Amino acid sequence: MRVEGKVAAVIGAGQTPGDTIGNGRATAILLAREGARVLLVDRRLDSAEETAAMIEAEGGTCSSFEADITREDDCRALVAACVERYGRLDLLQNNVGIGGSDAGPTTLSEADWDQILDVNLKGPFLTCKHALPVMREQGAGSIVNISSIAAVCSVGIVAYKTSKAGLNAFTHSLALGNARHGTRVNAIMPGLMDTPMAIQGISAARGVDPEKLSRARDAMVPLGSKMGSAWDVAYASLFLHSDEARFVTGAILPVDGGQSARIG
Repeated sequence: MRVEGKVAAVIGAGQTPGDTIGNGRATAILLAREGARVLLVDRRLDSAEETAAMIEAEGGTCSSFEADITREDDCRALVAACVERYGRLDLLQNNVGIGGSDAGPTTLSEADWDQILDVNLKGPFLTCKHALPVMREQGAGSIVNISSIAAVCSVGIVAYKTSKAGLNAFTHSLALGNARHGTRVNAIMPGLMDTPMAIQGISAARGVDPEKLSRARDAMVPLGSKMGSAWDVAYASLFLHSDEARFVTGAILPVDGGQSARIG
């Protein structure tokens, strides 16, 4: 019960269909198991409700909310709904991210650049913009932004990398700006993860066999030659949201099996 009595809003609590579990769904389930009441926010309400059914089957408390975080009105509304339903907002998890249409700088379209930056960077800005006043009034809060090791590693996708590097900088800025209000802000950089978005999404986009893709990704991971799972991201998020991390803010935590250590 490491977050007992807390209220969490998990942005991207649904997931891409697939055989495994996604980061947002795993984090929402784990926070509920650990005692939080959870607002499950997703652009696809049916997917958020699937997560809700899993939480409720375990005896957890949650509710779903449909929102597109690239729209400020939706972000304002989701925070208001959280406060209306549960009386407060203690934990904000910014999990939404896209990159499937990304490419190199000479072939990436302007529309794809705008969409990736809107979802990956403007979205967290807007959710934080409306969550922070509530947390400041409470005198406490925790925000975890899901970045990527693409922010610091060499990759061939320019918009995704730029958006995640920007999210790291945004995290640092919020951490310093809100420390005096008792609100902590941290980020996690997942590496190669065995999630539906990564495996089913990438294999479909590239036209490659999912099992072949999984083997190739496993081989790139230093720690055990095996991708991580969404539960690895979820447990790191739980720690950062819990009182055990009360003196941790502005941290950018790799959860990547050592892959980003290669930059050293």
